[in-house]
Amino acid sequence: MSWQALAPAVAFAAAAGVIALLTRHARRLPQSSPNARTLHDGSIPRAGGVAILAGALIGVLVAPPALAGAAGGWLLAITAVAAVSFADDVRGVPVVIRLGVQGLAALVVAAQLMVLPASLPLAIAIAIGIAWGANLFNFMDGSDGLAASMAIVGFASYAVAAAVAGAPWGAYAAIAAAVIPFLVVNRPRASMFMGDVGAVTLGFAAAALGVAGSIGGSWPAWFPLLVFMPFVADATVTLALRALRGEPVWRAHRSHFYQRLNTLGAGHRGTLAIYVAAMLACSTFALACLILAPGQGFAALAIAAAAHACGFALIDYHCRRQKGAGL
Repeated sequence: MSWQALAPAVAFAAAAGVIALLTRHARRLPQSSPNARTLHDGSIPRAGGVAILAGALIGVLVAPPALAGAAGGWLLAITAVAAVSFADDVRGVPVVIRLGVQGLAALVVAAQLMVLPASLPLAIAIAIGIAWGANLFNFMDGSDGLAASMAIVGFASYAVAAAVAGAPWGAYAAIAAAVIPFLVVNRPRASMFMGDVGAVTLGFAAAALGVAGSIGGSWPAWFPLLVFMPFVADATVTLALRALRGEPVWRAHRSHFYQRLNTLGAGHRGTLAIYVAAMLACSTFALACLILAPGQGFAALAIAAAAHACGFALIDYHCRRQKGAGL
């Protein structure tokens, strides 16, 4: 068995072991209490991301990805994001500090990726994109199984694309495999959440590795956006609409389309089924386009965006209709 094939197996086993340990000591873990953003009742442990990161780290060490720059810079950046996110799960960290750490970490990664002379505005743009990826993933982690499923589909797609390009693929597969044991306890009805330590760090890694793969030639720039379109579209459109309405975008809310779909009656199971279907459709579309018609990638991206816009409009229509009926 090659190191590339061994990495996901090792990552899965390590994550499963940590999940078993966390489940055994669930009462001692940080707890997620109901608030203006959540769709749950009661307190639920939110440290599952620790298991994901443990498994992913071991898998990545077994089969490192091909990355520009020094590995130490990448490790420092991701460790900083994970540390401040875990601290936020445990005791809360002011948003300015969290965003500051994420921004600096994203700049470190952007600097690592700038293997050729590049302008400062380009590096800043890359850093902003990576930081936004970290946060949009966290915004979408509010319904059972949603973020875990997106991570599995997204990183598995990276693995397939890297393999097609002849690049190391084991690290991407390892990250996807490390999420699977967590999904077992996060599927509806969830008994554990991944917390910010999982959601923010996975989002950061998805964005950073997506940019790195594009710069390294493993896939075009449109590929990560199309693979993660269900999350990119929902989070971006929701916050844009809130900003246009003059609502504070930083305040907890239930305006995301997946949240509205959940409260319309789909519940956690129905919402997960619909979004997983969208994830698989986007992933399949992206891989098919990458292999068969890479020159049509941005057209495919536009088609997927239009399809999501239609879905969001339908959700919005039924929400307004339900509200008008006083339901």
